[in-house]
Amino acid sequence: MTRTVYVNGEYLPETEAKVSIFDRGFLMADAVYEVTSVLDGKLIDFEGHAVRLKRSLDELQMAEPCSKDELLEIHRKLVELNGITEGLVYLQVTRGSDGDRDFVFPSAGTKPTLVLFTQNKPGLADNPAAKKGAKIISIEDIRWGRRDIKTVQLLYPSMGKMMAKAAGCDDAWMIEDGYVTEGTSNNAYIVKNGNIVTRPLSNDILHGITRKAVLRMAAEAQMEVEERLFTIDEAKEADEAFTTSASAFVMPVVEIDGVALGDGTPGPIAKRLREIYLDESRKAAI
Repeated sequence: MTRTVYVNGEYLPETEAKVSIFDRGFLMADAVYEVTSVLDGKLIDFEGHAVRLKRSLDELQMAEPCSKDELLEIHRKLVELNGITEGLVYLQVTRGSDGDRDFVFPSAGTKPTLVLFTQNKPGLADNPAAKKGAKIISIEDIRWGRRDIKTVQLLYPSMGKMMAKAAGCDDAWMIEDGYVTEGTSNNAYIVKNGNIVTRPLSNDILHGITRKAVLRMAAEAQMEVEERLFTIDEAKEADEAFTTSASAFVMPVVEIDGVALGDGTPGPIAKRLREIYLDESRKAAI
């Protein structure tokens, strides 16, 4: 079945969707994106994604393509048109193009490019990987310095995923100046003596929407949370670990660089947080 996608005001079959070869998203990765999960046919934490999108656009001095209400309507219509019960809605905004390649930004008034599409993911919430837990490797973090802006500059994270795959693992955590920054597409956490530890927000990591929700839910559940730097060696000695992201929710980590955490199975805090997150997010979905 051909998907219906959205491109600059039009709902089109994916086979008919087109963007200029001079678009700066294509030529210079001059673009930002968001991914919103869909459960039970409803959007999970749309408001958080919309707020972060505006922040990313503002940080790059990029024009908003439309209002938040219009974005919500586009999301909902794509979910309906494509019959998505569980899955994802991908949104991308680029600076557009005024007709040629140039390092200088396009002239004032150039319209940004807005593209959205859905991905059907049956079983997204009941992912078998969450019951098994993820194995990760550590790699050097050599990305640009503004990781708090959700740009499409994803080549190195993609390479990190492939490094993990080559090592027979599921993902990679990146290390900078001896400390864990984040995963290739997620925020990173360790648990020691019941205490959840995660890196504080800064330009060094993405300000995860799921991260924010999970930390709030952890506090409401009377769990201890400490936002500080931690090393990969500290992570290897942790009782358990996990990651958070919009598409994987809370994902337990059971092994780091070949070292098993705890008994090598998903830990109780990660499992409980996943349950709480899915339950509360479903209730608040729109």
